[in-house]
Amino acid sequence: MLKIDRVSKSFNVRPTGKKSAPAPGRMTVLDDINFEVGEGEFVSLLGASGCGKTTLLRIVAGLIRPDLGDVSLADSRIEAPRKDMCMVFQNFGLLPWRSVMDNVAFPLELDGVSRPEREEVAGHYIGIVGLKGFERHYPHELSGGMQQRVGIARALTRKPLVLLMDEPFGALDAQTREALQDDFMQIWKELKTTIVFVTHAIDEAIVLSDRIVVFSARPGRVERIMPSVVAQDRLARDVRARPDFALQVHEIRSLLRQQGNAA
Repeated sequence: MLKIDRVSKSFNVRPTGKKSAPAPGRMTVLDDINFEVGEGEFVSLLGASGCGKTTLLRIVAGLIRPDLGDVSLADSRIEAPRKDMCMVFQNFGLLPWRSVMDNVAFPLELDGVSRPEREEVAGHYIGIVGLKGFERHYPHELSGGMQQRVGIARALTRKPLVLLMDEPFGALDAQTREALQDDFMQIWKELKTTIVFVTHAIDEAIVLSDRIVVFSARPGRVERIMPSVVAQDRLARDVRARPDFALQVHEIRSLLRQQGNAA
């Protein structure tokens, strides 16, 4: 479904006047990234802050171009944003003057879909994310977790082939975050959308993913790709207390610490 082939990316470093700032020049953020994501697969990108996870997600979304390499979706090269790939950001990004219904329906409005049709589609996804009854509420009337559900529903209205998620639960408290993880798993089970999910939380990556792509410290490289040890059971039960879950958390934490020390 999705192929990332030899992707590298660097950015200009501008002088700031601070002694600790990097010297002017080019800073490599991603270096020779290679992996594929299968149809209906849930893949997490895991690594320390600054290792290029979000940059790669933006490249996949067609928002920025790599210096080297290519990204393709179903053998079609991605060179610009596409309607069949949608992105959910950590910042909810809701329009405060629009109701839940109008926020969720907004992409369809941009596509020229009639109001009755777009409200029917939006209402379907509002129900899927558990917000039925809140259609006429405004963002300031919702909790953080509810606002993020609105963002997820909005992304799903276009029925994307690939859903890109950039730490969507990162701003939530621990209890809300865990509840939303579990609910989102049920949504994914129903829709079977292909998902690329950025996180720096090890437990979140294991609970949600089929596979985990572990990044090295900057410049970001694929250090290891591993299957989640709970992938087969995570939709049926709470797997966070399992011994193999704890062992994989420890394995990944040790790998990231080694990368941090090397950096």
